[in-house]
Amino acid sequence: MIYAETERLILRSWRHDDLPLFAEMNRNPEVMRFFPAPLCYAESEAFYRRIQEEFESKGWGLYVVELKSCGRFIGYVGLHEIGFEADFTPGVEIGWRLDSAYHNQGYATEAAKAVLELAKKMEFRQIYSFTAKINKPSERVMQKIGMEKTGEFGHPKLTADSPLLVHVLYRIEL
Repeated sequence: MIYAETERLILRSWRHDDLPLFAEMNRNPEVMRFFPAPLCYAESEAFYRRIQEEFESKGWGLYVVELKSCGRFIGYVGLHEIGFEADFTPGVEIGWRLDSAYHNQGYATEAAKAVLELAKKMEFRQIYSFTAKINKPSERVMQKIGMEKTGEFGHPKLTADSPLLVHVLYRIEL
């Protein structure tokens, strides 16, 4: 099912044949440089199953992003229920992960704007986004889609000595 189209992209449901490309992307150290570690195939497969479960239970989730011009899987952008306790939870986040060959081309911003439009239609009131403070590319996407920085926090799933511990938090009212 296609959920949204932009000038260059299609945001759609996941297919089983996306899994190998998803796993390859999640194994890429460049893609995963702002995460604790690249994922092995089994971890990507488990993540894929969680994405499917969220769509089944909520009716929304992380959408596959493909190039309109050729149908190529380039990553995901979408909504996800925040999976930890913090002073801003419970809540829903917008997030993205694109294969490194598609970084710095405006695809994440283009797709994220489309996802925010979907969120408005689904009558979400506010959406959060967060990333490691050192992840400036992702923070720039948050700014470009109109989100406002509300603060910083120590991610509860990371260790105190992790260079990724401090996260920036953004929010948008819809």
